[in-house]
Amino acid sequence: MKLSLIIPCYNEQDNVTPFFEETVKAFQQMPKAITSFEMIFVNDGSSDNTAKKLKELYKSYSSVVTVVDFSRNFGKEAAMLAGLRHAKGDFVTIIDADLQQRPEIVVKMVEHLLANEDCDMVAAYQEERIEGKLMSFMKKSFYKCINIASDIDFYQGASDFRTFRKRVAEAILSLPEYHRFSKGIFSWIGFNTYYMPYVAEERASGETKFSFFKSLKYAMEGIISFTTMPLKIATGAGLFAFVASILYMFVVIIQKLFFGVDVPGYATIVVLILFLGGLQLLLIGIVGEYLARTYIQGKNRPVYIEKEVLSAKSKSLNEDIGNE
Repeated sequence: MKLSLIIPCYNEQDNVTPFFEETVKAFQQMPKAITSFEMIFVNDGSSDNTAKKLKELYKSYSSVVTVVDFSRNFGKEAAMLAGLRHAKGDFVTIIDADLQQRPEIVVKMVEHLLANEDCDMVAAYQEERIEGKLMSFMKKSFYKCINIASDIDFYQGASDFRTFRKRVAEAILSLPEYHRFSKGIFSWIGFNTYYMPYVAEERASGETKFSFFKSLKYAMEGIISFTTMPLKIATGAGLFAFVASILYMFVVIIQKLFFGVDVPGYATIVVLILFLGGLQLLLIGIVGEYLARTYIQGKNRPVYIEKEVLSAKSKSLNEDIGNE
């Protein structure tokens, strides 16, 4: 059986070589059922020397290393999709190159899959995250909101770091959407999943690429991709504003005809115009987010463009490690 590792890389020039070395060392404990493996490094338009380092790695270890070089930065979702399309293994692992996600955990994931034939996927999650209170609160709030709004369940804290069988990879590849949200895709396709706790290590080198605002944007992408609840909220808000305006109209008429109260003047009109105008723009914006995705999907553009591909020529697991 063969194992494919998909490693998205964005400005990881100082991490790719240590990652390879640590992975080779860890895989010496891999179960004997895994007779070969491949590492698919996807360079997601890095602006540093990541591409150069990966080519050097391929030149030295072409039996196990595949390098997919994008024409520009298309994002991690695109990099994972490219890796899946190039993966040839019976088992597939998605893992980051910064060594926060240790390759030793991959061995445990594979062992669990081999010991449990009914299990299709092992997903890693952090029981305790080392991050700020605001970020932690936002993530918990995101999972609560999306689980309420969506028809599928999102396991809180589950990451893209996971190992799964080939049939799971084929199911993911069968989904044609342009805007891809991996956490939602993994939940939507189903399959029996075991959630394995792990502790994230410090980055081997460099800084995290996921800022607060990028995380917020990613969360919004997930909500829009896997639920139509914002559209339902927009409909409800519009209905509420319509009913409220009708009721207020009757109040104004009754005050004028029966109580002689002057119709509220300039200030009231301005406030109502601003409120209803703002509400309309908000609702149009929500509809526009969904329409924009339909528009982009209709263009049928590729999710990414490959600039260059250097393919591995895999041998047995022992030969891969011992002969290089």
